[in-house]
Amino acid sequence: MNTHTISFNPNGSAHSLWTDAIPLHELGQLEIIRASNIEFNNTAQQWEVKDRRGHMRFFSKSRSACLEWEQTNLQSD
Repeated sequence: MNTHTISFNPNGSAHSLWTDAIPLHELGQLEIIRASNIEFNNTAQQWEVKDRRGHMRFFSKSRSACLEWEQTNLQSD
């Protein structure tokens, strides 16, 4: 079972990891800020998850494994 957390702030704004499974646009105007970037490293031949500061947080030969790691580990960031 996949769970998804949406946190609401006292001012009414919310934050969450993006998912197409929930129509977040129905909540109102969206402001999207990436929690991480998943890019392929041609030299290392692997996908890498990097935080906003550019620090590698996870890597794998599989992009879907990186997406899964992002959903599991950045949900509460």
